Amino acid sequence: MTSRFGRRKFLLYGSATVGTAMLLKACGTTDTASEAPADGGSTDTASSGDTIKVGILHSLSGTMAISETTVVDAEKLAIKEINAAGGVLGRQIEAVEEDGASDWPTFAEKAEKLIDQDQVAVVFGCWTSASRKAVLPVFEAKDHMLWYPVQYEGQECSKNIFYTGAAPNQQIEPAVDWLLENKGTDFFLVGSDYVFPRTANTIIKEQLKVKGGNTVGEDYLPLGNTEVTPIITKIRAALPDGGVIFNSLNGDSNVAFFKQLQGAGMGPDRYPVMSVSIAEEEVRQIGKEFLIGHYAAWNYFQTVESPENEKWVADFKAEYGEDRVTNDPMEAAYIMVYLWKQAVEQAGTTDIAAVREAAYGQEFAAPEGPVTMNVNHHISKTVRIGQVRDDGLFDIVSSTDGPVDPVPWNQYVPETKGFACDWSDPAKGGQYKMEGA
Repeated sequence: MTSRFGRRKFLLYGSATVGTAMLLKACGTTDTASEAPADGGSTDTASSGDTIKVGILHSLSGTMAISETTVVDAEKLAIKEINAAGGVLGRQIEAVEEDGASDWPTFAEKAEKLIDQDQVAVVFGCWTSASRKAVLPVFEAKDHMLWYPVQYEGQECSKNIFYTGAAPNQQIEPAVDWLLENKGTDFFLVGSDYVFPRTANTIIKEQLKVKGGNTVGEDYLPLGNTEVTPIITKIRAALPDGGVIFNSLNGDSNVAFFKQLQGAGMGPDRYPVMSVSIAEEEVRQIGKEFLIGHYAAWNYFQTVESPENEKWVADFKAEYGEDRVTNDPMEAAYIMVYLWKQAVEQAGTTDIAAVREAAYGQEFAAPEGPVTMNVNHHISKTVRIGQVRDDGLFDIVSSTDGPVDPVPWNQYVPETKGFACDWSDPAKGGQYKMEGA
């Protein structure tokens, strides 16, 4: 039986500077018309001629390819559908693909190429926050536009990024609340050693203090590292009688982690794992037998029951094969192409400033349910928690009763409490203090 969180309404939160792992910046965008100006600004080359060029920038090789290649498939499906329906502004979309190769400097180099050489109108890209932050200076310097499809740690509100994955209050915070209510109060936090897991765990620790939970341990692995035995040993020592494992490992590290966790006899009955970066595709590649009974928090699962999702899953399988699965980042990547398309059509141009303005308030009947782009560049999304079942898909064990408004700046963390973001108001922009905060 599905439990309900009750809809959580929040004001929109913005960008500010915080210390240590909380220090995050944002990305930017431009349109292209004659030549991409070195100091930013808008051009038209991307929308001239018969096509509109768009960039696709994800890891097609390296440790993150396990997750990012499927996101590319979803973006290309959206582009194919849009082109079949007549394109955008009477032009076909031409995708220019680049491989970030799970290497952050490479992401920055490829972003610069897409903007300067290929003169794309927009870039759809990145997965890890490390890759997003690596391209940040490029997008800001050139005032270009990045659409980013993956849940992340928040603490960022950029004029030049549109985020279609979950903010922390749309994934991490509800997952912690559900675990406290259903699985226990003692938490061991494990993650990859980069900005997203460390910042996410900072939020979780603050939330547990407020909610009466305990952080009994915290450990990290370098991204791609598979030496998980020391972490599993620490978890057993910190939770000898069992307890919650909150997992923000990314990429190939998860394969070793879940296999060795099961090998150590630490099953989901006593050591339930809540993951925020494992979805259907990762379950398929890791092996469902190692994940059955564990949990994940997302906004979308393939098992969502709706006409829109039924059609999308069928269309995706028709395009890529019946054995393929859909997941949350793929769905967020798919819908962001459509949201961008709608904004371009409303603006009547691919000009960056005009598209940005037109994006506010865009709605889409997504496979996950209705979504709306907010003036803080994040979308309202339904929150769901799923449990891995025998076929490798997820039973949805908890769901909000509708979309939850995004809160980019976290309200548990003292440094960011009270801040909000509103890019539709020049007086507020990426950071302002809410009245009474």
